[in-house]
Amino acid sequence: MGNFWKIVNAVIDDSDILLLVLDARLVDQTRHEELENKIEKKGKIILYVINKSDLVERKKVEEIKKEFTNCVFMSAKKHQGTNVLRNEIMRLAKGKQVTVGVLGYPNVGKSSVINAASGGGGKAKTGHKPGYTRGVQKVKISAKMMMLDTPGVIPFMEQDEVKHVLIGSKDPQKAKDPEDAAVVLFEDNENKIEKWYGVAFVDDGDTTLEAVAKSLNFFKKGGSADTRRAAVKILYDWQKGKII
Repeated sequence: MGNFWKIVNAVIDDSDILLLVLDARLVDQTRHEELENKIEKKGKIILYVINKSDLVERKKVEEIKKEFTNCVFMSAKKHQGTNVLRNEIMRLAKGKQVTVGVLGYPNVGKSSVINAASGGGGKAKTGHKPGYTRGVQKVKISAKMMMLDTPGVIPFMEQDEVKHVLIGSKDPQKAKDPEDAAVVLFEDNENKIEKWYGVAFVDDGDTTLEAVAKSLNFFKKGGSADTRRAAVKILYDWQKGKII
């Protein structure tokens, strides 16, 4: 991670505008104050890209708009909002040649945003496993715009495994207790997870997780519900935007 920070710091220095990619479903959790402070100290422009906005209701979008004045909404997966993003960057650059650094937590969707901004012709490598981007990738968006993809970085001393699993920065398979993160999803998403897997709503996350495991036919040797396997499945589906 130390080497990744060295790369990110260099990109901040080399860029005119910095995009901070956030997950529309978890805006507060994917904000990165350490990156924001570094950018502000350098006097660079920050533009927040609220990705996966197709996965939240209009009411949530309006709430986010009140929190950020300098943001654009998009869905990299569906190529929605890409023209808005490019136009806003060129407005901030006053029509001049511009280098744009793209930053955020691991696996928050930086590479996907770049590829969408390029009109689908970008070459930023993407993957669902955290840490897929290992170094700087340069992608030409237009004659006047170059984007720099970067490895995702986690703030120093931040040890919140549940948060990192939920935002996709940690592989659920490698988490010590993926069940804890799955239970948080149940609590924060008003029956959405239960509806997706076709189980009854009960006000108890552990019971719900067991019901999902049984509905998926996930059992341990001996016949008890394999809640860990179910939690990993739920979290992968969540990270990939399958649960809507």
